[in-house]
Amino acid sequence: MSDFFSKTDLSRNDAEGIISETLNKCDDGELYLENSKSESIVLDDDKIKSSTYSSDLGYGLRAVTGEVVAYSHSNEISKNSLKQSADNLRSTLKSQNGVYNHEIPKTNEKFYKGVNPIEEKLLQSKLELLKEVNNYTRAKGGIVQQVTASFTGEHKSVEIIRSGGEVLTDVRPLIRFNVSVMLEKNGKKETGVYGIGGRQSYDEYLKNDNWKTVCDEAFRIASVNLESKPAPAGEMKVVLGPGWPAILIHEAIGHGLEGDFNRKKTSAFHNLMGQRVASEGVTIVDDGTLHNKRGSLTIDDEGTPTEKTVLIENGILKNFMQDRLNARLMNTRSTGSGRRESYKHAVLPRMRNTMMLNGKYSQEEMIKSVDKGIFAVSFGGGQVDITSGKFVFNCTEAYEIINGKIGSPIKGATLIGDGPSILKEVSLVGNNMMLDPGIGTCGKAGQGVPVGVAQPSILIDKMTVGGTQL
Repeated sequence: MSDFFSKTDLSRNDAEGIISETLNKCDDGELYLENSKSESIVLDDDKIKSSTYSSDLGYGLRAVTGEVVAYSHSNEISKNSLKQSADNLRSTLKSQNGVYNHEIPKTNEKFYKGVNPIEEKLLQSKLELLKEVNNYTRAKGGIVQQVTASFTGEHKSVEIIRSGGEVLTDVRPLIRFNVSVMLEKNGKKETGVYGIGGRQSYDEYLKNDNWKTVCDEAFRIASVNLESKPAPAGEMKVVLGPGWPAILIHEAIGHGLEGDFNRKKTSAFHNLMGQRVASEGVTIVDDGTLHNKRGSLTIDDEGTPTEKTVLIENGILKNFMQDRLNARLMNTRSTGSGRRESYKHAVLPRMRNTMMLNGKYSQEEMIKSVDKGIFAVSFGGGQVDITSGKFVFNCTEAYEIINGKIGSPIKGATLIGDGPSILKEVSLVGNNMMLDPGIGTCGKAGQGVPVGVAQPSILIDKMTVGGTQL
């Protein structure tokens, strides 16, 4: 854990005094201190293409009155800098009349260890492993044209000081290992990408040669796409596979259940609390308490302990995801969903690990029930209107379904629709829920934060599929 006051003229007592004075008549606020270290190592074209390391230290001071947020940040932690920030906030909040709320529940539970993944594994060993990855993947045959492999790691220490001297701390590790393989056969080129990650050290993911599984999966995806044919188009049944396809739930549905959009009534769900918004059997939760997962947090960026929040239960809308500001204005409570990209950013209500829970059907039963449709295993890029839920997603691995059987792989399939409508078209929910491998990042309002998704296989009775000719 970083000692933010060891190399500065600002003492903890000074900071607590400035904070308490500044936030005296505010509804909320805090001093958020952050020390972040990150690295990125990329191998491409048989050589190490880049190796970078960065370190950032700073604070953000926030004051909230009503729905007005005043925010000031600096990469200089000093008495003068913090006083200037406090003066800036007071000049913005000229009509302070709130009552500061001190009540934040405490937790001793940790959902990840405070390891430093960057320092736990030597740089040279990371470089050597990337070269092993390259050699192993290229040894799969002459159709391998290009291999790109990368490590990214982060170690972030945060401290939150609230009025009255209340202090909350967290240490957050995060890693990602990624492999991309490009194959060429008979003049046709295809790429497969796969990765893993979460809030542990590199070795926790790479021990026992587990990295070979990542290489094998990237190669398999590219191989499947080499044999693909043009995707069909039209309205049809779609079976979504388990795990990563839940990114559709995250984008097309999850954002619409965040508190700020609903308080401002820009979400399609804002007036539907307690009503049926999905088929019976559809239960969606947002869970920040899964051990070592990418989207998990011991406390959010306001200091509130995270939790498992039931959003939709058996088709009925139960809750929105809330930070402290939106919860107060909507007369409810924070769900521990207040997040920020860094000390330079103010808090927003955000997702953590967003999941559809298990139903009772097997994937095989779903496939057998489809005369003509597609089986979407994985998604790549897409476009989403996060207030209406309208989306277009590109499938990176998909197959046709003909007479209840999986057929040829298809290329160029796009799924088109809107989240609120699709929820009501879910007819079967599988019993094979799977978490994504730990690669997700959400960029709401330009702030990138790590997130996770999960779902079982689901059958959507009616969905628009766009096809692209090869």
